[in-house]
Amino acid sequence: MNRITSVLLISPLLLLGGCHGGGAYLPVNTTRYDLENRAAFVVMDEHVQRSVTCSGIQQRVNADGRLEVQANIRNREARRIEVQINCVFKDDRGMSTGDETPFQTLILGENAQETVRFVSMNNQARRYTIRVRQAR
Repeated sequence: MNRITSVLLISPLLLLGGCHGGGAYLPVNTTRYDLENRAAFVVMDEHVQRSVTCSGIQQRVNADGRLEVQANIRNREARRIEVQINCVFKDDRGMSTGDETPFQTLILGENAQETVRFVSMNNQARRYTIRVRQAR
C-alpha cells in the first residue's frame, strides 16, 4: 500500500514538472555557426578548408568612398584546384549593405597563389567577408 500511495503522489508532480507555461524562448547556440559575422575570410565546405587559405588581405577606401579589398588566395595542395569566391560588403556595424559580388571561378595551379580584387558598389561598405566554396 505504501508503494501505491507514493506512486500516486509523485506521478502528478512529475507531470507538472515537465510542463512549460508557454511564451517566448531564448535562442540556443547563437555563436556556434556565426563565423561569417566575425571573420574577414571564410571557407564554405570542408574540402576547401583543407585546400585553400588566405595569406593576406588588404583594404582601402577609394577616392569615391567605395571599399576595395584584395585577398591573396593560396592553394595548399600539389594539384590544380577550382574554387568559387565572392565578397559580401557590410556597414560599420556588420550588417550587409545589400552589396554582394557574384561568385566567380578561381583556378589555382599546384601550390599557386592568386590575388583577387573586389570593389563595393556603394560608399556604405566598411567591413566585408570573403567567402570561398568548392566549384560545382
